[in-house]
Order: sequence, then C-alpha cells, then structure tokens
Amino acid sequence: MANITLCRAYDPPPKDAGQRVLVDRLWPRGVSRQELAPDLWLKEIAPSTGLRKWFGHDPSKWSEFRRRYRAELDGNPEPVAQLRSLAQKGPLVLLYGAKDERHNHALVLRDYLTD
Repeated sequence: MANITLCRAYDPPPKDAGQRVLVDRLWPRGVSRQELAPDLWLKEIAPSTGLRKWFGHDPSKWSEFRRRYRAELDGNPEPVAQLRSLAQKGPLVLLYGAKDERHNHALVLRDYLTD
C-alpha cells in the first residue's frame, strides 16, 4: 500500500503528495473550497455525529474513541475500500480539520487503513 500522510485542512497543502481526501463529516470552518481543493470529500468515512460529539477531542477519551471509531469503520466497508483503493494507486493525503494533531480521527483512520 502506498504512503498515507495526514495534513490539517488549515495548513498549506503538501506539494505533489498524491490524492488529497477530506475525511471530515463537516467542511472545515473558514477554509474555502477553492483554497482546500481536495480531490475527494469522503464524508462517510468520518466518525458518526454521535461519536464525534461524545469524544469532543478530549484526550482522556482517546483510547475508547479509537475503539469505537474502528468499530464504525468495520461496519462501513464501502468508503474504507474506496480509500484503500486510492492508497494502492499512489500516495494519499488524508485532510482533517481537528486542531489536536495527536488525538484525531484521521490518525485512527490511517492506522486502520494500513493494518
């Protein structure tokens, strides 16, 4: 499988890093579509609204969040297969909006895709 990297939607996009996929359910605030310009917006791969609100980016819930989100991914094979297919074709950049770069769903998703 190709290299999968992560990039905050608010950071400058990596140059020639491959397919850029926004993996958030909500569009990042304050970022225009022209500015971010993802190749694909895959809302369906993001955590459910209930899980996202429960987690609230609270690091003390990180372990349980990872377990619950992986369970959601297990039950959501189509978008997972779509991302794996893209990753097999070349480099893939997962774009996300969370401020916390150490506790966010994109990290869990990258690990899930590469397992």
